[in-house]
Amino acid sequence: MPKLQRVLETVLYVSDLERATRFYADVLGLTSLYADQRMTAFDVNGASVLLLFVEGQSLKRIEMPGGAIPPHDGSGPVHVAFSITAEDLRGWEEALASHGVAIESRATWPRGGVSIYFRDPDGHALELATPGLWQGY
Repeated sequence: MPKLQRVLETVLYVSDLERATRFYADVLGLTSLYADQRMTAFDVNGASVLLLFVEGQSLKRIEMPGGAIPPHDGSGPVHVAFSITAEDLRGWEEALASHGVAIESRATWPRGGVSIYFRDPDGHALELATPGLWQGY
């Protein structure tokens, strides 16, 4: 069987695209690759793309010059983990606090990794994880 290389895109569905876009740009420092009234695409360190879609706005097939995008949507709080270095953990804790973002929980993993969890404005559980969380990370 051919091998997958990595997860390229992760999608979160949000109720207020402008508010969510500000959060991910201002709090997490992500750079927008593309934005319109339906979605914002963020670069995640040149390694992956975080897509924010307005809930309910992607339920119709989108015809593009090069092909079509099938309908998709989601609701409710979901989870996304971002990798960080162990050296940056304290800086992230300080950055979140400076933006008024509460750390909901902290976990230290058997392999030595540390995760901190917090919420975005739509209630999605976001995680910042240092190496040592999973085998291979």
